[in-house]
Order: sequence, then C-alpha cells, then structure tokens
Amino acid sequence: MATLLIVDDDQMNCDLLQDLFSRQGYDVTCATSGREGLDLFRSINPKVTLVDLRMPEMDGLTVLKEIRALDPHAAVVILGGGATDAHENQARALRATDFIRKGLSLDILVEAVGRISQLPRPAMATQSPLTNREIGEQLGESVLVLDDEPLVCDLLVQFLSLRGYRTLGARNGQEALRMLDEMHPDVILVDMIMPGMAGIDVLRALRAREYPGGIIIMTGSHNEELLQEAWSLGPHELLVKPVDLDRLLMAIQLVLVCREC
Repeated sequence: MATLLIVDDDQMNCDLLQDLFSRQGYDVTCATSGREGLDLFRSINPKVTLVDLRMPEMDGLTVLKEIRALDPHAAVVILGGGATDAHENQARALRATDFIRKGLSLDILVEAVGRISQLPRPAMATQSPLTNREIGEQLGESVLVLDDEPLVCDLLVQFLSLRGYRTLGARNGQEALRMLDEMHPDVILVDMIMPGMAGIDVLRALRAREYPGGIIIMTGSHNEELLQEAWSLGPHELLVKPVDLDRLLMAIQLVLVCREC
C-alpha cells in the first residue's frame, strides 16, 4: 500500500482528498500547515506528497524547497490553485514531480498519483540534484546576510543556501553596500549592532539609495530608542537574536510574497 501525504491548509480539501485516495487503496496522512507537513514527511517518508501552492505562513514552494533539502528525489506534486506561469516555472525549477492546477478533473490527479506511485525510487532520480547556485539562479531569489560575527554570518549563509536561496554574506556595512550594486538581493538581513558602520547607518544608506528589496533587521539589543529609530526607516521585519531559523524562513517568504502583491 503506497503512502500518500497531503499538505493543504483547507481542512475540507484535506478530508475530500483523503477520502478519495483512501478509496483508491492509499495509506493517506494529512497536514494542514507546511510545518506540520514537513514533520510528517520526515517521520513517514511518503511515496508521494501532494502540496497546496497557496498556504499562509509557509506556502507550497517553500515546503517544496525544504523537502528538496531533505530528499532531492522525493515525489512531490504541487496543487496550484490560482497559480500563474511564474509559480509553475518556480516549481519546475525545484523539480516538482508534477504541477496540477486546481479545478482540473480529479481523474487527472488520481491518474498522476497512480503513475508516480508505481515508479521505483531510483526512477525518480533520472537527473542529478540541482546545486544551490542553480536553484537560486532559476528562482531569482537572493539574500544578502550582513553580520559582523563570522560564525553567525557563515551559518546563516549556509542555512539559506541549503533552502535554495542564492545567498552571500558581508561582515560590515561598507562591504554590504558595495555588494548591493553587484548582487541586487531581493532581501537583506541587517545586524543592528556592529562596530564601525552600525546597522542603523546601513538602513539610512539603503533608504537613501531607494533600495527596493525587503529588509529584515536582527538584533540582540533592547534599546527602545534605537529600535524605534530603526522601525521609522521601514524594515519589513525584526528578529531577536539568537534568531529562530523557522521564523527567519517564514519572514523571508512573507517579504518575497509581499513584494509581488
């Protein structure tokens, strides 16, 4: 009996798909959030995973990125309600096994899952996994990490690179501003407390340059005056150090989604 994981924030959709595929003989498990879906993916190692494209907090493409970091060859079908061609291209770039737009006949979905579930695991890996650079270049999503602590900077760059973002690190404000012209990042993470050019000065410089991307500030400071001044410069999010990595991923995804609104 093939194991099927369904990740969809709409409980009614989950129930309907679970009933449909259970009657087809699948062992079906459901999750109503991306984070719950990833936890279940790790624990049950499903034969096929169905992921809704549009979910709050962690959307389907983010779930797909996380799954690809865990298993480059897992069978993942994206269900694209209201999807655009750009969404489908992004999913294909991450090697979604299939992309099925919601509203099509359920027979098409059942046929696709049946076909995929019959393939042995090695057959799903006819291509070598994408490198982090290839994923980032195809998706066009880039992040610049600015933190003067080398260990923190390197860990964040590595963590985000594994999640499919084209990520570079800078150790001081001057270096970050130089890289800005070359890299044109979609999101920049700015540490507030740094020697020399402090984070608040970097924010002023970004606003003076009319930087169009997302800004997420990171700080271990509880100086209310400093934080109020930082907020007045219009960052999109503030994360308290030590940074919670799940919250960081969520913040980046929300910034990228809002950029397209």
